[in-house]
Amino acid sequence: MVHAFLSYDFLRYALFTGMMIGVLAPVLGVFLVVRRMSLIADALSHITLSGIAFSLLLGKYSVFMTGVNPLFMGMAFSIGGALFMEKLRQVYTHYKEIAIPIIMSAGIGLGVIFISLADGFNNDLMNYLFGSVIAVTRTDFTTISVITVIVSVVLILFYKELFFLSFDEEQAVVSGINKRLVHLVFIVMVALVIAASMRIVGILLVSALMTLPVAAAMRFAKGFKQLFYYSVLFGEIAVVGGLISAYQFNLAPGGTIVMIAVVLLLLSLVIAKNKKNRVSAYLMQRKQAK
Repeated sequence: MVHAFLSYDFLRYALFTGMMIGVLAPVLGVFLVVRRMSLIADALSHITLSGIAFSLLLGKYSVFMTGVNPLFMGMAFSIGGALFMEKLRQVYTHYKEIAIPIIMSAGIGLGVIFISLADGFNNDLMNYLFGSVIAVTRTDFTTISVITVIVSVVLILFYKELFFLSFDEEQAVVSGINKRLVHLVFIVMVALVIAASMRIVGILLVSALMTLPVAAAMRFAKGFKQLFYYSVLFGEIAVVGGLISAYQFNLAPGGTIVMIAVVLLLLSLVIAKNKKNRVSAYLMQRKQAK
């Protein structure tokens, strides 16, 4: 199995691409979870589906679009959806969360229309929906590598601002942080990572990779930085383990990645609960001894 991953280009591309996504998705997921914005990933994944379906539809009628990677159209729709969502959040000042179902509904509606115009599902669209190891190309690998570099640089530059906004938004604004700009940059990064992740995890499952490792990490982390470390660790275990399992048992990689992430979450809950019970028992014994 290891020999196969090292011998075939598409498996290497899938493995390295998955490892990059295993870092990016949980890192951005930490900020999404802390800021209670987890459902944004679901909304953007649905609008990304519309972009993919639209690109495949154009490919049926245009020779030029046939050779264009649908990933780029998916990114365009995802970024456009992120910008429109931010605009809606400004319009509905006291009901900002309503922007999420609006974008999600629009994404589903557009996707269904484009799919019906293209005469239904095809293998390419199914690969984007649920992920596929063999669908990862060198172009995908290069594109995601560039996105990884860009997102990493932006996170380093805006880390303090994002940290401040995550825990004390009002004080951050008073201190001079441009809340609108920072949030706009962040939401565009989320859109890019969601679009990039669909080859491995699939559009319908990518939000799970942004939230499940973070949820598991929250049971162990004792600080914000530790939350990043544990989230990335669990994300990488889920991605690498999912890809290997998918290859070994001929399963959809998206599903196996998500299910491993679910198992990690359940284990973290059990371990954290047992640890809490042991601590409580120890404190009770100390109290009785006194």
